[in-house]
Amino acid sequence: MIAAAFEYHRPAHLKGALGVLAEYGDDARVLAGGHSLIPMMKLRMAAVGHLVDLQDIADLKGIRVAGGRVTIGAMTTQHEMIASADLARAAPIIAEAAVQIADPQVRYMGTIGGNVANGDPGNDMPGLMQCLNATFTLVGPDGSREVAARDFYHSAYVTAREDGEILTQISFAAPTGGYAYEKQKRKIGDYATAACAVQLTKAGGKVTSAAVAMTNLADTPVFSDAAGAALVGTSGDAAAVKAAVTAAVAAISPTGDNRGPAEFKRHIAGIIIGRAITRALSRA
Repeated sequence: MIAAAFEYHRPAHLKGALGVLAEYGDDARVLAGGHSLIPMMKLRMAAVGHLVDLQDIADLKGIRVAGGRVTIGAMTTQHEMIASADLARAAPIIAEAAVQIADPQVRYMGTIGGNVANGDPGNDMPGLMQCLNATFTLVGPDGSREVAARDFYHSAYVTAREDGEILTQISFAAPTGGYAYEKQKRKIGDYATAACAVQLTKAGGKVTSAAVAMTNLADTPVFSDAAGAALVGTSGDAAAVKAAVTAAVAAISPTGDNRGPAEFKRHIAGIIIGRAITRALSRA
C-alpha cells in the first residue's frame, strides 16, 4: 500500500525538530531509520500528517568513549556501531547484538535511537540497554531529562517518552568482564523468538556482579534482578547457572504467535538464557 499524504520536514538542528513537534503536536512524528514507522504508514496503521526526518541533525550522531563512559548518539546506525573500533574495545556486547539485527541493508539505516525509542518488545537493543543499565537522554520543550533504560518501558509501544520529546543519546558505564548476547529466530531478518543479554564480572573465582535481560518474552524487555542475584557469590557452576535460568524464566510472560505457543517460547528462553550465561562466564 501507499502511505496517506503527509508533509515532510528535514531540520538541520534539534531546535528545528522540536519546533515542528511543538507546532503540529499529535499530527507530527519523528523519523529515525524508518524501519518501524514507514511500514506502519504504508499499511495505514499510523496516520502521520507531518514527518520529521532526523537524518541531517549531526548532533544526534556519533560514538564517544571517555572517562569510562560510553555515549552513543540516537541517530548512530547499527552498522556504525558494528564498525566502531572504540565501541568494540569499550563494550563488545553492542556489536555482538547489533550484527544479529535483521540484515546488512537494514543495519545501514536502522539506528540505535529508533530501536530503543518506539517500545517494540521485539527490538534487540532495549533489553541490552537494560542489561548495561544505560541512561536515555530525552529533550523536549521543557528541556532535557534522563531516564534509566530499566524504567523506560511501560508496555508494548508505551514508554516514558513524552509527546514532543526526542531521544538524543544513550549512555552507560563501559562494562567489564564477560558478556554474551544470544538470540534464537526463525530466519535471517526476523525478530527473536527469544534473546538474552548477559554482562558479568568475576574475581577470586567468584561472580561479583551479573546482569541478565531478555528480549521478546513479554510486552516489554525483561530485566531480572533475581537471575543476577542467583549468580553473584557463586563460582558460576552448573547449579548456579540453573538457578539463574530458573529465576529468569520466572520473570517472563511470553504469548503465543506465529513464532510458536507460549510454552514453546518459555522452553526456548530457558535454553537461550543458559547459553548466554555460560558464554559470558567463559569470557569473564
